This record gives sequence, C-alpha cells and structure tokens, in this order.
Amino acid sequence: MQGKLITVFGGGGFLGRYVAQALLAQGARLRIACRNAHSANHIKPLGNLGQVQLMPTDIRKPASVARAVMDADAVVNLVGSFADMDAVQNVGAGIVAQAAADAGVSALVHISAIGADAASDAEYGQSKAGGEAAVHAAFPSAVILRPSIVFGREDQFINRFAGLIRMLPVVPVIGAATKFQPVFVGDVAKAVATALVHQDGRVLELGGPEIFSMMELNRWIAKAIGHDPMFVEVPDIAAKILAKGTGWMPGAPITNDQFKMLGHDNVVTGTDGLVAYGIVPTPLDVIAADWLNIYRKHGRFGGSPKA
Repeated sequence: MQGKLITVFGGGGFLGRYVAQALLAQGARLRIACRNAHSANHIKPLGNLGQVQLMPTDIRKPASVARAVMDADAVVNLVGSFADMDAVQNVGAGIVAQAAADAGVSALVHISAIGADAASDAEYGQSKAGGEAAVHAAFPSAVILRPSIVFGREDQFINRFAGLIRMLPVVPVIGAATKFQPVFVGDVAKAVATALVHQDGRVLELGGPEIFSMMELNRWIAKAIGHDPMFVEVPDIAAKILAKGTGWMPGAPITNDQFKMLGHDNVVTGTDGLVAYGIVPTPLDVIAADWLNIYRKHGRFGGSPKA
C-alpha cells in the first residue's frame, strides 16, 4: 500500500476511523469520500501532512462517485444505512463498483453484513444482498466482507445497551434468544487491508471468538459496568406490535425492519475471513473493559466488577 491512493467511501464513520489507521500505517494515501466531508475531519490528524484528503461525495450519484475514484489505485466501500437502504446499499454499491471498474482501479473491498440474503424478509438483508450482486457484476475480483456486529469504543451497539442498563432498573430485551458473534472493529480493519492485496472475489464472514445471545450480551454488559438490573424478555408478539406501531418514529427503540433481522442469528456460517487472513480475533472483554468504565457509578475509579 506504500504510496498508493485509496478512496474510502464512508471513511468518516466508526469503522472508517480504524480502516484509515490500518491503511495509513502501511503508507497509503487516503481520499475519504463521504456526504459531509467535515464529519471526517478527525481522520486528517491520523496521517502525515497531505496524506489524507477529504472529498464530499454521495454514492447515489454516479458523477460524484466518478470524481472520488479518479486516479485511485484501490477503493473501499464502507457505506451502510438503515435509511434509504436500497438506494445506498444496493444501487449505491453498484455505482461505486462500476465507477471503480471504469476508472481502472486495481482493487475493491466492499463491506456487507452477515444476513445479506436476497430472500430475507428484512429490507436490510435484501439491500445488502443486492449490493453484493451489483459489486461482483461490475468488479468480479472484489472481496466482499460480511462482519457480524462490530464493537469498539465508538460503536452504537454495545454503548447503546450500556447506556440503557446504566439508567434503567428494569431492562426489556427484544430478541433475547438471537445469537451474535461480535467482532472487534480493529480486526475488521485488518481484514480490509489484507483483502486489498488478495483480490480473489471471495465473500468472507467476520466474527469474533465468542457467541452471545442477546440476553447473554446484555447480562455481560451489566456485569462489566457493575450494574444489576432486572432483565425482562419481551415476547415476540409484543415486540412486533411495538416495531410496527412506533418503528417509523425518530429514535424509536426498534424499527419493523430491525425486528425482522432479529428473527435470525448473526453468526459466521460460511468462510471465516479472520481465519483465512491469519487474524487472531479479539475477545470482547479485552477491549470493552477499556472504555465501559464510563458507565460505572464512579467511572474508572469504581473498581473492576467482581468475577
């Protein structure tokens, strides 16, 4: 990657920070392409002077994407959304792949998700599957990575539940039996960097070393932050009514599409990408203990929870 110019779509987000660090450490030059370029200002100090360029880009607009891939040696597409899913994750993914092919880019890595399935009952799964098909139609050698739930200091999954557990004496748990295989964001970033130099058209799933049910994960978080609320499993019928009745509202606890996704486990069932790339998966407790202290009663001075 030394001296190569890599365009990273969605590089200003949670995963983008770690992908940028992994690629910059290899001497790559980055063009961070996202709708709001100012949202990626925190990426610039990660590199040397002139090593990071920010470019406002909308992957739903072919001309905008074509500008972003101009003269690039490689492309990484990290863009995902729970809104306008088909336009972003299906059509947009195809636009990026076609633009990369047209520009003569040598490598493309596309981030999808475990659960991508054209037959999925959730729009999220359908749009991710559509995006994968569009990517390989335009750029057959592209590597597609499907991570499970990605965790890290800035994530919106572990942090969301930790915040709820800290505030509530009784915590409702939707999809209590659904299984997840949380994967560390730094490991996903390593896989992206490796996939850029192993362009073999594979679809690889990424999961961590542990599998938790939703209930087990909530209990793990509670122990990690020193809280002991009562957990109540929400019956599927009640969760379905809640999702249909309030899922359209901003800040809703769960959308109808998210409820459908919880009907299926989110674990590795295909080729394990971390194993394939020789990456040792990082356990949740090794990383989470470093930042979850902000949810403890006395922060980092509250002491570690008893085993």
